Formats: sequence, C-alpha cells, structure tokens
Amino acid sequence: MTSIDYRLPQRRVLVTALPGPRSAALTARRQAAVAAGVGSAAPVYAADVDGGVIVDVDGNSLIDLGSGVAVTSVGASHPRVVAAIAEQAERFTHTCFMVTPYEGYVRVAEELAALTPGGFDKRTALFNSGAEAVENAVKVARLATGRPAVVAFDHAFHGRTNLTMALTAKSMPYKAHFGPFAPEIHRMPLSYPYRDEAGLTGEQAARRAISRIEVQIGADSVAAIVIEPIQGEGGFIVPAPGFLATLAQWARERGVVFIADEVQTGFARTGAWFASEHEGIEPDIVAMAKGIAGGMPLSAITGRAELLDRVHAGGLGGTYGGNPVACAAALAGIEVMRSLDLPARARAIETAVVPRLRELAADTDVIGDVRGRGAMLAVEFIRPGTDAPDPQLANAIAAEALSRGVVLLTCGTYGNVIRLLPPLVIGDELLADGIGVLAEVVRDLTR
Repeated sequence: MTSIDYRLPQRRVLVTALPGPRSAALTARRQAAVAAGVGSAAPVYAADVDGGVIVDVDGNSLIDLGSGVAVTSVGASHPRVVAAIAEQAERFTHTCFMVTPYEGYVRVAEELAALTPGGFDKRTALFNSGAEAVENAVKVARLATGRPAVVAFDHAFHGRTNLTMALTAKSMPYKAHFGPFAPEIHRMPLSYPYRDEAGLTGEQAARRAISRIEVQIGADSVAAIVIEPIQGEGGFIVPAPGFLATLAQWARERGVVFIADEVQTGFARTGAWFASEHEGIEPDIVAMAKGIAGGMPLSAITGRAELLDRVHAGGLGGTYGGNPVACAAALAGIEVMRSLDLPARARAIETAVVPRLRELAADTDVIGDVRGRGAMLAVEFIRPGTDAPDPQLANAIAAEALSRGVVLLTCGTYGNVIRLLPPLVIGDELLADGIGVLAEVVRDLTR
C-alpha cells in the first residue's frame, strides 16, 4: 500500500473515561428518542472518523478495528470518495433509475462484472442493503429454476428481512419472536474445522450436507444454495478446503443456483477481491454490500446473464436502489482499492496480526482457535481446559478494550468470538497498537 496522507492524527488518545460526558448525555437523549431494539456495540458517539481512528464527541481518539462491520475499508472519509459524493450531489441526488436512468448505475454494473469471479457474461442489479441483495438473489434463483427450496447453512447470517431471517441461523438477537418466517428454507451442516470431528475433510463435510439435501429435499426441488464463503456473524468460520468447491460442483451438475453471500467478505477484505477466489469457485450469483461504496448504502447482485435476464421487467429494483450518490461513492472507492492495492494490504494485515494472535493463544489457555483471511480475522474464546464457548470473556474483553481506546466487535453463534475488521487503510503503527491492547487485555483478564 502506498503512503496515505491522513486528515486526523493516527494515534490512540484518551482524554476522558469512556463513555465521556457528552457521549453519556447523548445516550440519555437516545433513550428518549431511539427504539430500544436498535443496539450499539460501544456507548461512545462518533464526531469525526479518518483512516483507522474514530474521534468521539468528547475528543477521545479510538482505534477502529471494526470498520462499521467491514464497511469503511477505504476509510470513512477518504478524500476521493468524499469528492465524488459532493460532485454527484451538486448535480442530482435522485431520479430513481427505474424512472430516469443515469450512467453511474451502468458504470457500477460494468465494474462489478469485471471484478466478480467468472469470465462468463454477467448482469447486475443494485439495491440498498446486504439483506436486499440476498433476497433478490433468491428471487432470481426461484424464478430461473422454477423450484421452491433454498438451502442455507449452520451459523449463517444473511440479514434481517423476513426471508433473510429465515436463512439466518442464530435466534438471538436476529430471529427471536419475529416469526413466522418465509417457507422452504432448509438448513444444512457447515464445515467448521475447529468444532468438526477430527479428520473431517472439506469434501467429506460437503458430501454430508449434499446427502442430507438429496434425502430431505430432493435435488430437483432446490432452487439455490446460499452460503458465505467465510461465515460472518456466525464466527468468521473458514470452511475446510474443498467444502465450497464440492458444493459448487454438485450445484452445477444438478441445476441449482450457487449464491455466494459476499456481503462481508467482498471488496478486498480477505486478501482477494472476493473470498470465493480463495477456493477457485465461480458463483452463479454474488451478493455484495458493505465495503462496496465507502460507507454509502449500496448493494448489488451480479450473476450469470442467463439467470438475471430471465426476470421480467420491473421484477427487480427499488426506489433508492443504485442511488446516484452511492454509485459515485462506489466508483471512487473501487478506484482507491485498485490504486492502493488493498487486496495486498489485507494480506499484509494478516501477516502482521496472525502471528501475534497465535502467540497470545500459546501464552494463555482461553483461546481455542485463531482463524480468518486477510483483514477478516477472529479469535474464539473457550473456558480453560475445554472447548466450551466463553461468551462472557469475549464480551468482557471487548468492553475492557474499549475502555483503553480500542473498538472491537464480538460475533459467533455462541457469542464467544472477537472479530478483527480494521480499515484496510489503517497504518502499521496504529494497527500494532490496537493488537497490543487486545493482547494486554486478554492477559490482564485471564492471569
């Protein structure tokens, strides 16, 4: 990655205890105005964000190891993205592509056809959120195949709409008491190397799932397989080699649409443009969002032309889908990713961070697994001497790290995983400081 001129000093500075008085006052206002069902990981309120730091309303400068859940890979205020947003906003903020189209939407579709895996003819539709992208991918698959059933996997997270909640595996907080859910969703076992039986290969895990699909559903009834190449909210689970490829081959042979949910893994996050590339697979449809547009709301599905072009005019879309300002941000963000070679930067982050995490695991007895790819890394915490998940420790680590000026996120089906999603433009010294704080906290809480 070439050098970056940051707008804010890239260092951790605490001027108050956290949360500070202004953040505490905002929390009181929030409780009187914002629905209680909207949660936040940290009780501090952002005032300015640049590179790898978040400056809160009290003037504290915090190290950002979350990127707004893998969104601000190019930073939350990259000057090229900001300039593109301003330029487009001066011209127009909205016409609705379904009413009066514009070039930015077309250019984003062209970029996604070039970036996503597969050399076949592709088409794209743009939306607002990852859940919308996944839901529309399923719509396309069902229409194109004429089949009803959709296969999802253990530990999956695909969104918060009714259909994507049905696809999602974890009940609390995503599904509890929100049903009934969309029908014809069938869940199959994932490859989870840390918790699978010893010696189970990726291909064997895939054959286990395929056998259940054929027995319980029947291949002729399956419209689509929907899977994250690396599980996100489920715990950053990287399937064993061969798992995804075996599923994709079976899907191709049976006329099943293979949908890769790359909402969290896409756009250089894992050290490739898309995580599917690590396994050499070419999904029929890729669902994208998060890192696509430098923090602006935008999502997409890109897939085989013969699938997406089967849908009748008006069957895909939405009032705000492919908003012109968000499209301008996406085009600028992709340009930044290319110019800075952020896939390579993600690989460099992995090289710098993983050895330190493994050293920490060797020094303590509370880490069961260190895993991930690129700048999508995770630590799974367990109770000493067992494989039992320890969500209390994971939550305590995140809270204590925040008190020392580092923003961390938890995840996992069992709530026992700390995930690391730093902005890809974070500097080496700031990243090292953030990982150092994490290690210090783990040792302090477990010694």
